[in-house]
Amino acid sequence: MRAKNQNKTTAGIDVQETCFTVVEEILEKNLDDLATVLSVSDNGKSKLHEEIMAMVEKGLFKIALRRSSYVKSTAAAFLGINRNTFTDKMAKLGIDCEKIK
Repeated sequence: MRAKNQNKTTAGIDVQETCFTVVEEILEKNLDDLATVLSVSDNGKSKLHEEIMAMVEKGLFKIALRRSSYVKSTAAAFLGINRNTFTDKMAKLGIDCEKIK
């Protein structure tokens, strides 16, 4: 009997690992495109990491809110973070539940 948390395999292929690899490749391609657009800075100092992380985090928060029917505690649990942290980051990212419904 297999352990509950083992990855499923199909014909000897680790399905979860393959999915992660595909997702990583898609993300890397899209991040490369974003880096090309965002890397231009007026003063020579790039905020590339900060800008991309804010975009990714904002997107994840919106997804979590939609999937939880806009219940913050459920959305926070979906992301694996504390509800207070979730609420604080929502404010920092400028996310308003009423505007995204």
